[in-house]
This record gives sequence, C-alpha cells and structure tokens, in this order.
Amino acid sequence: MTHSGTPVLTTRNATLEDLAGLLRDQQARKVDVVAAATAIRADSGHLVLSADPQLTPDGVTLTAGAYTPTEVCDQGIADKLGIPAPYLRRLRSEHPALYDANVNGWLTRSDKRYLIRGLRGDGSGGVARAFLSDGYKIIDNLDVLLAALEGIRAAGAPVTISGCDLTERRMYVRVVSDAVSALAPALLGDYRSPFTGAAGADNPVVFGGFVISNSETGCGAFTLTPRLVVQICDNGMTITRDALRSVHLGGRMDEGIIQWSHDTRQRNLDLVTGQARDAVTTFLDTGYVQRKITEITAAAGARVSDPESVIRAVAQRLRFSDEQQRDILAHFIRGADLSAGGVMHAVTSVAQIIEDGDTAYEMEAQALTAMQVAAQS
Repeated sequence: MTHSGTPVLTTRNATLEDLAGLLRDQQARKVDVVAAATAIRADSGHLVLSADPQLTPDGVTLTAGAYTPTEVCDQGIADKLGIPAPYLRRLRSEHPALYDANVNGWLTRSDKRYLIRGLRGDGSGGVARAFLSDGYKIIDNLDVLLAALEGIRAAGAPVTISGCDLTERRMYVRVVSDAVSALAPALLGDYRSPFTGAAGADNPVVFGGFVISNSETGCGAFTLTPRLVVQICDNGMTITRDALRSVHLGGRMDEGIIQWSHDTRQRNLDLVTGQARDAVTTFLDTGYVQRKITEITAAAGARVSDPESVIRAVAQRLRFSDEQQRDILAHFIRGADLSAGGVMHAVTSVAQIIEDGDTAYEMEAQALTAMQVAAQS
C-alpha cells in the first residue's frame, strides 16, 4: 500500500501488510534535521526551516520549506520553549499571527538545537511530526517492526498479528498465539460477548500474546507489553507492569540531516530483536498466562450491585469521557457479568470500538485498574 500527495499519518486496525506499506511510504518521505533555533521560524502557523541543501548517500536533499505541525509537534514546541500547550493550541486555531509571534519570540531567546522530524509532501513542504531535543535517539517504526518480527521468528513462536494501529504518537502491533492458552472458567463463566452473545461458560479460553509499541515522535519508549486475549470476543487485557521497555535517549547530535552509522542502527535493532525473543519466552508461556488469569480472577468476583454508580466511579478515577462511560455501562449490561470482572470486560470490549488507537490502547491498559476500582466501590 503506497500513498501520494499529503503524507498519511495514521491507520486503525490495519493488517500487517498494510501497516508495513504505510511505514515504507513514510520512510521514503522522512526528513530528520537538527537545526539551531536561529534556523527555525513560524510563519502562518507553519514551521519553516532555513537550511542549506544537504549532501547524503541518496544525493542532494533539500530540507528547507514550510512544514505543518501536528498536535504532537505543537506539544513539543510548547514543552521546549516553555509556552503553555493549551494556550499554543488555542492560538493555532484562533490567532495564527499571535502563534507565530509567540514561537518566534521564544526561538530568538534560545541558544539550543532541536531535532525536527518531518515528512515531505509532494511539494516543497510537508508535515512536522515532532519537535524534540537533539539528544533524542531515533528508533524508527519500520526498523522496530522488522527487528521484532525477526526476534519472534527466531524464537520459533506460532503467532498471528491480530491488528495494527499507527497514530501520530505511536505504533501498536498486536501479537497473539493460539498455541498458548489456558482456561478461565471462573473469570468468564458469567460473561457474554457484547458483540455476538457467545457465552464464556461454553468456551472459557484465554490466549497469550503481547503488543509491540514504539514512538518516533517522543511519545514514549519502545515497549513489549504482555496481553491476554479472550477467545469469544477478542477482548484484550494488557499487563503494563510486566512490560519490557527501551527508552529513546542518546548522545547530542550535530546540526544537519541525521545519518546514523550502520553500527549504531544495528546495535539498536539487535536490542529490539533480543527483547522480542525475550517477550516470546516470557509472555507466550502457558504458565505465565495461567498465573495472570489466577491473579485477575482473585479480584474479579466482587459483585456490582449498582452498576451505574460503580462505573461512574471508575470513569472519574480513570478520566474516561462521558461517552466512554455510557459505552462501558452499555457493554457491562450486554456482557451480563455483574461483577468487577464484568467491568473489566466492558472496558476492554469498548476499547475495540474506539476510533483513536492511542485511546484504545490506554483503555485496555487501564482495564485491570478499572476492575480493582469496581471491586472497592
């Protein structure tokens, strides 16, 4: 899958093939430049780079041009220049000239260098995806994906990719193994899928898996997070406390286009591949899956006598929106499991219908906390 014109930044519930095609298109469009504050300015809400042509192994590369900042890039500008982010977002939408004045005013007072991560459009400009420290260690999504898949292949794990998301902030690749399963009759005995009505009592199977996640834009570390998947509804429970992480921190970079040495890139990718092998060994293990089911089941049985008030308390604690709260209540009722575990199932099933990949992942990651809050309410 290739794209032309304006760069495509996001996809939701994509296949592995489609995600790889999108990442290759982005890779061909990337321009990563370390620039002094004096070479950066805002003009009509765009981020303008004043840089000389750069000689690279691919020929002469032009980096100068006007790049439209994403929300993530604006957050980076706000963080690095000390401008309140809500104020900067308001200026972008209501007063672009004042946006320019604020950004340019603080850039003139800075003696630092910044890493600008952009994607070229078909013209001279494009999209500015991130405004970062010049000490940020780049680990690209496509490289991470290929290295992690190599680690999985080398471990000999029978897995499938159940879905992929790409947002302005992160990449998510969900890995599941039908060969690694355990029964969870106490956890699923009263539960029905809100999508199909299938009964957990008839098929109380939970599969092992994990999520590969990475950020190219400064929104968190490369992670491998274990995930349990309920067969009857594909609800996923991520166990964030067991995640493997690799933080994007590196040495200061010189000005100009980023050209990582082969050795540097290979060390980063070897780490990703090794961690993927570790994830397979640790998370795709029947014993691990059974232990986590036992831990979850211990708190899941608390009865919920007032679903509306309990789910309101969960939503307030976890800062779910009013719409998410309504959806969780509806899924809780359709799920027919009047327990704290039923609240967990409702949160994870709603996560499947959320359009934004970041929000969906965060909801899954909070499902176990939601169960604990429900049990104590």
